[in-house]
Formats: sequence, structure tokens, C-alpha cells
Amino acid sequence: MLKLQDVTKDYVSGELIVHALKGVSLEFRKSEFVAILGQSGCGKTTLLNIMGGLDKYTSGDLIINGVSTKDYSSRDWDNYRNHSIGFIFQSYNLIMHQSVLENVELALTLSGVKKSERKERAKQALIRVGLEKEINKKPNQLSGGQMQRVAIARAIVNNPDIILADEPTGALDTETSISVMDILKDIAKDRLVIMVTHNPDLAVKYSDRIIKMADGKVYDDSNPVTQEELNAETEKANGQDEQNKSEDSSDGKEEQNGNDIIPQEKKAKKRKKRASMSWFTAFSLSLKNLFTKKARTILVSVAGSIGIIGIALIMSVSSGFQGYIDNIQRDTLSSSPITVSQQSINYMDAFSSLMTGGEREGKKYPTGDYFSSNSQMENIVEKFVGSVKTVELKNFKNYLEQNIDNDKIHGIRYSYTSSLKFYGNGDKIKDMAVTPTNDYRLLYPYDSTRIDPTKGLYSEVFETYVMPMFDYMNPFGKT
Repeated sequence: MLKLQDVTKDYVSGELIVHALKGVSLEFRKSEFVAILGQSGCGKTTLLNIMGGLDKYTSGDLIINGVSTKDYSSRDWDNYRNHSIGFIFQSYNLIMHQSVLENVELALTLSGVKKSERKERAKQALIRVGLEKEINKKPNQLSGGQMQRVAIARAIVNNPDIILADEPTGALDTETSISVMDILKDIAKDRLVIMVTHNPDLAVKYSDRIIKMADGKVYDDSNPVTQEELNAETEKANGQDEQNKSEDSSDGKEEQNGNDIIPQEKKAKKRKKRASMSWFTAFSLSLKNLFTKKARTILVSVAGSIGIIGIALIMSVSSGFQGYIDNIQRDTLSSSPITVSQQSINYMDAFSSLMTGGEREGKKYPTGDYFSSNSQMENIVEKFVGSVKTVELKNFKNYLEQNIDNDKIHGIRYSYTSSLKFYGNGDKIKDMAVTPTNDYRLLYPYDSTRIDPTKGLYSEVFETYVMPMFDYMNPFGKT
């Protein structure tokens, strides 16, 4: 049933290698009570963890029902632990805010058993260990021996093939230890029970087989499996396989006849589900845990709320302050618009010529008594005139109109160089160049503070004609 072939286990930490198991080979019967004795650190618990699938061996092989575990996946190990193994530890590992019955039910919950069925099976397991009167109590209302019996009931409730007990009586007194051993002895009648213990008296009194270990090796086995037993077990297994095949063939015939209810139920029993817990069960357990610790739950909730509110407040202030800065920047930039003129002059070239004396490159300074031109002024004028550039604004205007972004542009204004001519009674009264007045600002109410007659967009000279008595006449129509 369970067989170890030359199993080794090494723990590596940097350059340090600890050999916990050194070539252990053992074989166990289908139902017996085995006690493993040895000093602390000899590898007993490591061997138990490997047999239970809690730890992976370094080399060798663990054979379960004739199947090697070398190629086992994580899901295979999960199924093996949840459906074939029952664990009993020295520490009880009970959930204190749940009742005794609910603690035992939890193992069946992970296996996907229905609520009504798992409640009945949990009661039967507790009755078997003598705790039928303590079903509704909490673990903190029980003694140490009673809590260990709850752990035993939880281990056997799923009807596993193997029970692994790691020091089950280590924290119990003598009388309680005897009652626990009586329960394990009774369980071993129909399944394999492997117990690790330091107490040789209990091992001799209750176990059917004693295995002694030292330094990671087995040096004594009181009742090893014989070849005759192996042959008998093999014949029994072969007979069971033939019976299963005949059942499968009969199931197939029933399916062909249309009566497939029973075969489907048998297949469902054979198929082991993956251990899982429903969302509702997990939520209900968490909610119950919160209600059992109300003060801590309230404090944690308040602290969490303060943290969340603080983060939200910081983000709000940061976002608002950033928005305020963006608005200030927009308002500031909108009061100083970017001006693009048809003609531009590079004043820096003229100023640089003035600062450097206006010397022409490649010509020597005159040494005679007279010279006919002012080279400095000539150079400045040349650079000033040469720096005048004309920009094609038509394409730029089309580009702006096609790619305008209202979120980034405060406004666009166009100014055209055209002469405004007004006539009164057909006579030209006055020609004069004037600066924009309040009347002109009324035509451009965008921002009167930006109007500057000497710069950029408003540098044009307007030809204004003043009409006497404000008596205007249309020069193109008939009077």
C-alpha cells in the first residue's frame, strides 16, 4: 500500500548540506499500528512529512498503491493529502471561535461535501472519540486531551486510508495519553496508523510494529512486511482489479440500455474532487471571525478609514492645488499673448554690430587721412535690413484653424493691414496717424490692456478721417 524505496532528504543552506534521511526503505501493511521511535533530530518527523506529502524527498521513490510519485503534480499531491491522509499533530490547530462540530466539519468543507452530510459525518466522528456531549462547545472550553480528541476526529472524518500522528501525546498527561492511544488503536483496525513518539512504553503497549531510527537511518524494525504477505496482497489487489473491470463493463451495458443513473453515481464516487472552499463558506467564516473580535474589528476599521480618508484628502488637495496653478498659468500667459507678424526683424544682429564696432569681416581698418563711408553705421544698417524676414501667414492660419485645441489656447486674434477711409459730404477732411483709442478698443473688446500701438499686432498705422458733426455718408451709394 505505502512503500519507500531508498528515500533520502537533504536540506541545503548555502554551502551547508544537512542529510536528514539517508536511504530509508520501508513498506507498510494496509491496516496496522506503526510506532516510529528515535531521539530528537533523527529524522522521524521528516519521514512522516514525506509520507504525508507535506515535504518532497530528494531522491528515491514513494510508492502509493503501486503508483510512483516521482511524476506527481501539485494537484496530485493535493488530492493525496486531502483524500488519503489524516494528520494529527502535537499542537491541536483548532479554530477557537468555531465550535467543536464546526472544526471537524471544516475538513469535509474543503473536500466539497454537502452541508447535511458533513454535519452528520462530523457528529459520528466525535461520537467515536467520545465527545458527543461537547459538540457545541468552543475549543477553549475543553481540556488538552479533549482538544486532541477533536483533532483525531477531524483527521478521521474524511475516512482517509492513512493516519499520520506526530507526537499526539506529547502535551498530555499519562491518563489522557492512554485514552488517546486507545482511540488510535481502535482506528488502526481498519486503516494504517503511523505514529511518531518519544515514549517507548506507549509504543510497546499499543503498536503492532516498532521502527527505530537514528541519524536519518532505520536500524530496527520489529515486524517488517514479509514476502508471503506481499504475494497475498498482490493477489488480493489483482482480484480487486478484475472485479472493478467487471463492474465497469456492466456499467457500460447499463449505459447502453439507457439506465445510466447508477453507473454515473459510481463514477462520481470514484472520481476525487479537488479540495476547495466555496466563496460563501470563506465569507461566512471570515464574517464570524470578525464578530468574535468586535473591539479589534472596530479599531482596525477606524484606523483603516482614517488612512483611506487621509489619502483621499491629500490627493484632493494636491489635485485642487495643481488645478489652481494651471489656471494661474493660463491667466498669466493669456495676458501676454504670442504675436506672429508677417515681417520680423532680428535686432540682436544690429546690437551685436554696434557692440563690436561694426567692423567688416575681411577688410582692414583704413590707415589714410580720409575715408569716404561710415562703415559702422553702414554695417548696422545692412544687418538691420538683412534681418527683415517675411513669414507666410496664410498656411500658418490654416494650420491653427485645423489643429486648434480649446483646452490649451485661450484665444486667437487676427489683425489685417488695411487703410480705413471715411468720407463726409464727399470731402476728405483730415489725414493723420493716430494711436488706437477707446473707440478702437470697442472693436476688439478682448482685452484693452494688451493694445500697444508700437508692438506686434497693433503696429499698423491707421488712416483716420474725422467727419464734421459726425455726419457720415456712404461714399459708394447715392446720397
